[in-house]
Amino acid sequence: MSIEAEMDVASVYFIKDITPENIVKIYNALGRRAEGKVAVKLSTGEPGNNYHLAPQLIAPLVRQLNGTIVENNTAYDGGRDHTADHLKAAEEHGFTAIAPVEILDAEGEMAIPVTGGRHLNKNYVGKGWADYDFTVVLSHFKGHPMAGFGGAMKNISIGLASSAGKCWIHSAGRYRDKAQTWANIPDNMVFQEAMAEASKSVIDRAGDKILYISVANQ
Repeated sequence: MSIEAEMDVASVYFIKDITPENIVKIYNALGRRAEGKVAVKLSTGEPGNNYHLAPQLIAPLVRQLNGTIVENNTAYDGGRDHTADHLKAAEEHGFTAIAPVEILDAEGEMAIPVTGGRHLNKNYVGKGWADYDFTVVLSHFKGHPMAGFGGAMKNISIGLASSAGKCWIHSAGRYRDKAQTWANIPDNMVFQEAMAEASKSVIDRAGDKILYISVANQ
């Protein structure tokens, strides 16, 4: 029996033209409804950076879902490492005009288990994620200097992690402090393995209440 025959093969849908209508069409093609209180996980982008998904591109889908755009504070100094600044950046980039925006670790974090991890036995995500029934992961797919690719896995691992949780992943489970983390970065492959383990914890917890739409633009 081939390896492929032993595995559950995911269905992947592709549309070349990137339009608001096609974002909705992709969602509808997946055949699963995001119901209840819906978190829309995306990157709101650093101030002065325009590589995030354009609000006008995703607005029809986000409004159809009655979703809340969710983020977590960063683990590096900048325009999104504190909640007030992060919300300001989201407003400046136009996200608050299309939906409510919540910084999930504004009120703290929660630990979720990592089963079978080599580096992590737990993952720290924004506490607010527990309040949502379904997560829609909207990712702007691109190259990334540390992750290799910035896409759905980075969006649910680093992206859903609290600020201290990001340090935990980046240091492969050694530190939760920014200064210690960035002074003691492990081998990049180790970091990528830790990121995969954090992704697994999110997937395990979410079950079938999560779906992924990735946009490769700009």
